[in-house]
Amino acid sequence: MSTPYAKLPAWADYGLIPVINLFVAFVVAGFVVLLVGENPFRAAVILVEGAFGKGTGIAFTLFYATTFIFTGLSVAVAAHCGLFNIGTEGQAYIAGLGIAVVCLAFDSVLPWWLTFPLAIVASTLVGALWALIPAYLQAKRGSHIVITTIMFNFIAASIMVFLLVGPLKPAGSQAPQTRNFLAGAELPKLNWIIELFGAKIHSAPLNVTFLLALIMAFLVWLLIWRTRLGYEMRTYGHSPKAARYAGISETRIIITAMMISGALAGMMALNPVMGDQHNVAIDFVSGAGFVGIAVALMGRLHPVGIVLAAILFGMLYQGGAELAFEMPAISRDMIVIIQGLVILFAGALEHMFRPYIQALFASFSPRSVGMEAVKGKGA
Repeated sequence: MSTPYAKLPAWADYGLIPVINLFVAFVVAGFVVLLVGENPFRAAVILVEGAFGKGTGIAFTLFYATTFIFTGLSVAVAAHCGLFNIGTEGQAYIAGLGIAVVCLAFDSVLPWWLTFPLAIVASTLVGALWALIPAYLQAKRGSHIVITTIMFNFIAASIMVFLLVGPLKPAGSQAPQTRNFLAGAELPKLNWIIELFGAKIHSAPLNVTFLLALIMAFLVWLLIWRTRLGYEMRTYGHSPKAARYAGISETRIIITAMMISGALAGMMALNPVMGDQHNVAIDFVSGAGFVGIAVALMGRLHPVGIVLAAILFGMLYQGGAELAFEMPAISRDMIVIIQGLVILFAGALEHMFRPYIQALFASFSPRSVGMEAVKGKGA
């Protein structure tokens, strides 16, 4: 009879395995860089220096990470309830509509510190309501959440295109976007924090939504591991039958978890809309909802891991832009391949190395050593 694998300690499960997966992804990416005739070690140096070597790079990295923290948290909340929310992209996109209504209505009469809370409420409300429909279909009709949320991504995109080329587009403008917001809807930058450490920043969109993202990461941790609702969500995620036996309402827990997930996705829109573009344009989400899936998986659905994984992907986005500039042979498409490899090993192949690591830990566990000693004495 085969020996069962040992349970890994937390530091190995949440730290060692993701690091190994990430290392293998970059090794494979190095071979891809080598195939196009470039030095993979120099490419790695440029990638890291582009993201963290200068103040501007750090600010851009954290700006991208802010977006991915929100989408990663959104996916993680649903996943703890056993729901695979593929609709984060659409929920964030349609939330831009709520932000646009608030900003266009109040940017000329309110300061940013009053417009911002209203925009937070609008984005969370619209994102939550957009997630409510697939949640209801799952809870009441048995429709698969993956299918419905994917469909709602396309519906959200169609609605936003219709509005941005029609009712929301200023008269006489050719660009499919709203008018630019006034100062009352422009969020202040956080570049001064990085400059306190001696770095100089020419221009970067890092803004106060980064602090909001960190606050939401902490609140999600409280929700999942320190509240009754979080316990019910995790219970249902582990075993729906056990949750029903314990008296947990399946309809209530599915709808609640998905609406919280949608609200977190909606807040993602605050970062590019109010913090950078100062308008709502077509495709401002730019695939961040799907990157959030990889961020959540790499972060093991834990807020701390999600923040770290989001910074990693922020590094890939910012460092990748610098890499494409410094090494013309490595195009933006090559950067997408590198990102895809990280997603592949962090997501689809997440457990590829786990059996070997578990077997290694089992061989060095006290119980294993004790059994070998007993066998030695018997011989």
